[in-house]
Parts: sequence; C-alpha cells; structure tokens
Amino acid sequence: MIKAVIIDDEVNARNLLEKTLDKYFPNKINVVEKCSSVDAGVVAIRNHEPELVFLDIQMPEKNGLELFNYFDKINFEVIFTTAFDRFAIKAIKRSALDYLLKPINHLDLAEALKKFERKNEGNSAQKKLSLLLENLNVNDQNVSKIAFPTLEGFELMHTNQILYCRAESNYCNIKKIDGSTKMAAKTLKYVEGILPQHAFKRIHKSYVINLNYVVRYHKSNKEIELTNGEKLPVSFRKEEEFINAILQNH
Repeated sequence: MIKAVIIDDEVNARNLLEKTLDKYFPNKINVVEKCSSVDAGVVAIRNHEPELVFLDIQMPEKNGLELFNYFDKINFEVIFTTAFDRFAIKAIKRSALDYLLKPINHLDLAEALKKFERKNEGNSAQKKLSLLLENLNVNDQNVSKIAFPTLEGFELMHTNQILYCRAESNYCNIKKIDGSTKMAAKTLKYVEGILPQHAFKRIHKSYVINLNYVVRYHKSNKEIELTNGEKLPVSFRKEEEFINAILQNH
C-alpha cells in the first residue's frame, strides 16, 4: 500500500479526505498520519517517510508551500488540496504531482492517484536498476568486469578495455582501447568510485585514466600520452598523486 500523510489545518477537510480514500481506495492508500500544520507535517514526513503527501496550501502561520524549505531532497510526491485555485500556478511551479480543488471529487482523486502510480512505476524500475548495478559492482579489486549504467539500461565492460573516462556534465564518456566510446548515465565521480583503484586514477577534474595505458608524462606542459597517441592534461594538484600511482603500479 501507498503510505500517505495528510496536511490540512481544517479538521473536517482532513477527516473527509481520509474517509474518501478509505471508501474508494481501501487497499491502495494507507494514511499514516494527519497533520494540522506545516511543522507537524515536517515531523510526520521525517518519521514515516511517506510516498505521497496531500498538502493544503492556504493555512495559518505557515503556507503549505513552505513545507519544501525543510527538505534538502524531496523523496515524496505531492498532491495539493485547496479551495483557492489562484494557487495553482505556484503549485505547478513546485512540480506537484497534481492539484485538486476542494471539495475533492473522488473521480479527480482517482486520476491523481493514477498519475502517482504511473510515475512511481518509473521510479521503481530505476531503483531496481540501481540496486542491480550496486550488486554487480561489488567492492572487490579483483573484479575485472564493471556494470555501467546507460540511458538504455546498463552495459558490462572489462576494465582492461577502458582507456580513460571523461566528464560530460552529469554524464561520463568512456573511451575504450578499440577507439569506441560509450556514454554512462552517471557522473565521473560515480564511475571513478566503481573502477578498481589500483588501475585507475583521477588526473584532472575531467579525466580518470587507466594507468596501464600511459606511455609517457610531459612534465613541462603537464600532459600524459596514452597508447593511442592521445594527450590529456594533468592538473597541478593531481600531479604528485598521479606520479606516485604510476610508480606504485609498475
């Protein structure tokens, strides 16, 4: 069942919404707590970690929109419930799952819950994929094959096939020794973390290299040359770490 929290300053509105959910969606929604204020709602969300929050906007003391100021990361979906449609634009800007006007019609509520389920199915698939990748990429330096998340799913790759990895905004471009490239749907920092540390080293904010394919280091212009002839920059603060890693690796 979907764990939900209701936040509304009107006791009748809280009770009516809960009764509507119990009547029309008895095996779908579990209301774990009803709250009369933003402050109480923040505590309830932190305690129960709900998947869905029904949030009134116009409340005394603190506006419902202020709820988001208390969370660095929003791990729940929000359905706004209010009698004032002038708040709709603000709600949309907050990327709300849906916006329902009081008194809430059970048919409109059903549509909102369908949106939640469709969105949650996608999130669930992503969580399962992330868990799979974590299980595949065990912290074992002897593992030579790594699962890299891609836009299509994931791809298994032998680490000795990787020449270097380059940051591409929130993605990472993996250059292979055969000249081909593959875009990983993760940051360079993430990719660096799953690669074997004895063979791969960060030499620059944008590059992680395979130490086994370094041919030479040009100290004058702080560049390394790889077996394919490419030259990559070495940052000043990474120079000593890189040289030590090369000496230890050979």
